[in-house]
Amino acid sequence: MRTVILLGSTGSIGTQGLDVISRHTDDFTVTGLAAGGAHTRLLAEQAARFHVPAIAVSDPGAVPALRDDLAAVGLGPRDVTVTAGPDAVVALAGSGADVVLNGITGSIGLEPAIAALQAGSQLALANKESVVAGGHLLFDAQIRPDQINPVDSEHSAVWQCLRAGTHSEVSRLVITASGGPFRGWTRDRMGSITPEQALNHPTWHMGPVVTINSSTLMNKGLEVIEASRLFGIDQAHIAVTVHPQSVVHSMVEFRDGATIAQCSPPDMRLPIALGLSAPDRMPDVAAHCDWTRAATWTFEPLDDEAFPSVALARRCLDSSERHTAALNAANEQAVHAFLAHRLPYLGIFDVVRGVLDDMDDRLASASGPRFESVADMLECEREARALADARIASYAA
Repeated sequence: MRTVILLGSTGSIGTQGLDVISRHTDDFTVTGLAAGGAHTRLLAEQAARFHVPAIAVSDPGAVPALRDDLAAVGLGPRDVTVTAGPDAVVALAGSGADVVLNGITGSIGLEPAIAALQAGSQLALANKESVVAGGHLLFDAQIRPDQINPVDSEHSAVWQCLRAGTHSEVSRLVITASGGPFRGWTRDRMGSITPEQALNHPTWHMGPVVTINSSTLMNKGLEVIEASRLFGIDQAHIAVTVHPQSVVHSMVEFRDGATIAQCSPPDMRLPIALGLSAPDRMPDVAAHCDWTRAATWTFEPLDDEAFPSVALARRCLDSSERHTAALNAANEQAVHAFLAHRLPYLGIFDVVRGVLDDMDDRLASASGPRFESVADMLECEREARALADARIASYAA
């Protein structure tokens, strides 16, 4: 029986993680839930269903509504402890569960991820921003090798494929991309894209920020950074191919010419389950491919002109940790502005590129390419967000 803490329990990863656990209750017990606080009724229902003794919400203002919702599902202060604030989430993450599933969106997931590693927990990591923004700060927190289980579908796929050979036998990683809702569009067509259109992903059901990142292919740029750092592969040996069927989740090419692919119908429960149970696989997690039916899988080259996000990410990865943190922070600000109808779709690319240009000299001349602390990383992000906000405001002027 493994104890599990879920961070971001009311989001897409968290709810699917609880769905996996609900069908394997002999294998897992949930000892803590953390969430932002926007969906207190769902959080209370999760606590009641899984008999969870501890909840942390990052927004202290959500506590009264949460207590009311807990009472409505029959839970009082003696049944569940409620703590609030970002430090409460970090404390819960570091409380020593066997596995911590980090489904938080954004770089705010870094400190809880570090706390989980330092406490000795196995970290099932769906928060790619921890790797992108935190860089070595995350990996230095490990107290044993192989303490991080990748949960992003692409990185889980690579992780699985790497079982077929040693690191020295790897020639290249091939990261697949669905292409999002605007696959095949030219840049000229993108000027009037609305948030509603961008949120209509053809394959996956995800949170709003991740869905917009998927439409701009920034998600894929962040995944190139994450793959390089997780698996110790230079970005020159990481390719991206567009695969709209989303059945091949990624591939590994080996030096003898063999290519190993991980294939399954698009369902995040599979990588989540493996993140929770590794090195073992659990039965009946998701559907298999149906080999009795005819199917066609296609692969297309990436259009860097229409979707420059991957090229921007490669530029940052080649530069420094500070550049990748600035990239992530500027993109988060631009995406939130787009969702709030304060920035046009193409403005996302313009804002991110502009912030990187604005910061390039300062990032290059900083005290070092690596962060000295989480506070150092947060200061870099603060500057990037401020510059992004200024550029966003200029669009609205």
